[in-house]
Amino acid sequence: MERVPTKYLKSIVGAKGLYEARIKLGSNIWRVFCFFDEGKLVILLNGFTKKTQKTPKNEIEKAKRLMQEYYGDKEQ
Repeated sequence: MERVPTKYLKSIVGAKGLYEARIKLGSNIWRVFCFFDEGKLVILLNGFTKKTQKTPKNEIEKAKRLMQEYYGDKEQ
């Protein structure tokens, strides 16, 4: 499998399996959290407009919670 450059997709430190997709259009920058289910299916989670260098902790926590909910629902 080819690797996606970190310019576009970066793993989140401290959140196993969680990634941040980086999207830039003109001067606008967005981030969308995602993860891979069984290596092939990409699950998109919450997104936000990037306004600072550091990714807000509350956005990371929200993405982690949504990922847990996904796997919890999948087990049922």
